[in-house]
Amino acid sequence: MPRFPRALSWDILFILLIWLAWIVAMQLRDQWELFGENYFMSITMAFGSFIAGSTSQGGGAVAFPVMTLAFQIPPPEARDFSLMIQSVGMTSAAVTILIRRIAIDHRAIAIALPAGFLGVFVSLLFDRPLLAADQSKLFFVSLWLAFGCALFAINRPGRSFRKMSLSAGARLSFRQIVTLSLVAALGGFVSGQVGNGIDVLVFSLLVLGFRICEKVATPTSVILMAAISLAGFLCRSLGLGGEPIATSTWNYWWVAAPVVALGAPLGARLAARWERSALVGLLLCLIALQFVTAMVIVPLSGQHLLLTAGTFALGLVLFFLVGRWGARSTSPQKSPPR
Repeated sequence: MPRFPRALSWDILFILLIWLAWIVAMQLRDQWELFGENYFMSITMAFGSFIAGSTSQGGGAVAFPVMTLAFQIPPPEARDFSLMIQSVGMTSAAVTILIRRIAIDHRAIAIALPAGFLGVFVSLLFDRPLLAADQSKLFFVSLWLAFGCALFAINRPGRSFRKMSLSAGARLSFRQIVTLSLVAALGGFVSGQVGNGIDVLVFSLLVLGFRICEKVATPTSVILMAAISLAGFLCRSLGLGGEPIATSTWNYWWVAAPVVALGAPLGARLAARWERSALVGLLLCLIALQFVTAMVIVPLSGQHLLLTAGTFALGLVLFFLVGRWGARSTSPQKSPPR
């Protein structure tokens, strides 16, 4: 393999190729005026792509609530945009993770990917999302808030993580393989509904259930979400999942693609250098911000409050049960440095 100067490594070359292809396409299609109407999406994804690369939240975790809550964009369009933009940003971040040899869990990826592909394919067989617009927003932020509470609980002083990765551990039991496969399938299904989900759910299982360090689980979830986004984008491009991708969604994608191609790998590289406690703190702040924003923007009815409380309560029970299962099923090992 040829050696490049240090400033021009393979991951940087990959980003430059994306930018070159984008510039050529924009020039041939004469689409530079798109920035005049859609610049807000470039700004949104500058922040969203960094979060996508540095945490277990995909770019869709920022794009979906911002598009549906702040800009009143229909959830199907927000879902499509999330899958499309993550196909660029999180793929770019995944390339950086692999080339820079950032620690990931290869076994978790090998088990989760086939189930995730099946889940997103089944999800996109539906002509429209199963939840209405406001319901999907509240479901998303409530479930994520429940995970945040569980993550905060297991990171209290005195708690420790017992495994750095499944790949470095003993053989997985049949129950563990089935559990990871089912969670990945559910995550793929949710990703087909709101644009992301497998990253959140698999990350939750790895951290709470298998007690894998967040610094390993995070890049693992980035690679999973990149692959599922590419699959979802391909399915939508082939007409699966309802109406064809809207022109406005393509316009958003064109103005945001070069931003995420740089932002997501930058987030991945910086996160690899952070302490685990800093990574957890950032994630918890983002979770709280998303929930508060949704509560302020969404007109809340009695039905909405019931959905929010029910999702949060069920999620809390689920995540804490997974956490207790993880505490019982892992043997003590040296805790990772904080």
